[in-house]
Amino acid sequence: MRLVDRYLLRELLIPLGYCLFGFLIFWISFDLFAEMHAFQEKGSPAGEIVWYYVIKTPELLTVVMPIALLLALLYALTNHSRHNELVALRGAGVSLGRISLPYLGVGVVFSLALFALNELWVPKTVEASREILHRSESSQSALGPGRWQSSLSFHNARAGRFWYIGAFNLDTYEMKSPHVSWQLPDMSNRSLIATNALRTNGCWVFYDVQEFVYLSGGKFEDNPSPTRTNILAVPEFAETPEQIKSEIKINRLKSIKTAKEAQLSISEIFDYLKLHPELSRDSYALLHTQLHSRLAWPWTCLVVVLIALPFGAASGRRSAFVGVASSIFICFTFFVLLRLSLALGTSGLIPPWLAAWFPNVLFSAVGIAMTARAR
Repeated sequence: MRLVDRYLLRELLIPLGYCLFGFLIFWISFDLFAEMHAFQEKGSPAGEIVWYYVIKTPELLTVVMPIALLLALLYALTNHSRHNELVALRGAGVSLGRISLPYLGVGVVFSLALFALNELWVPKTVEASREILHRSESSQSALGPGRWQSSLSFHNARAGRFWYIGAFNLDTYEMKSPHVSWQLPDMSNRSLIATNALRTNGCWVFYDVQEFVYLSGGKFEDNPSPTRTNILAVPEFAETPEQIKSEIKINRLKSIKTAKEAQLSISEIFDYLKLHPELSRDSYALLHTQLHSRLAWPWTCLVVVLIALPFGAASGRRSAFVGVASSIFICFTFFVLLRLSLALGTSGLIPPWLAAWFPNVLFSAVGIAMTARAR
């Protein structure tokens, strides 16, 4: 690494650290005011609130990282420009493209880190923070220890099985009052109704089971009598607890009230699409827009580098506060365009890939064009 690269990185990383910390504190404060009523209603102690925001930090970082990087870049570049350091470098034969390499490297690292956060940690921490926020709900406390989801329906379209679950434990994967129905090759229908079920060694085991068989085209009285058994293992049920949990998240995503609580990883979306090869138009638009959004959002960190270069590297003695004002304007414009684009994609008015990638492509193209003119 050249001496100039180390200098540029040092001058960027210092304000970047301050911006990350400052924006994180701001977002936590903003969220605390929004959730204060819920904390007061359940009488949450200070320790629980602190732990809630420790768990929620990865989710907040996914929003804070691009904004902090943009502000730090504009601040650093404006400072360099104000002291004519960029002019001196360019006069020494260093192109603006070469000057931007360490910044682009930081953008790529931030993009990969943001992708890892979204895929590996954020879905889990969102569920954990949601559990803290709703821990005192009486409807779930009567079911036993752990986190419970009541009244769940789950359809495996590929295998043709319908699951109706009275309550599902998100931690132990225990089921209360499961009811599974599917069609056999001879067109007869089979149903299992049990008191509870557990996942053991990769196999669903049902307890206190009643089994019903309904013959195709026959009269009701011709159907065999239901059989009853204490324990029944059904290895052919390939549905995994993770797939059932993804179904819960998808249902939240479809609800206006709980949509903001749903955070899906790319693998969870793919699992759902495998089980539901034939989706309605609305579900297709919603899920594929979410999928492309998860792929596109991390690269926002690289986009902000491309858009910050021409704004921050413009020649002239300008105040560093110009960089702050520019970052506010750019962030506002980008987020408005992003929300509008995703709304159009979710409603099916534009293709999902275009809805997710259009803001990134547009701002990248504008940044590259303005950088080329600045040369």
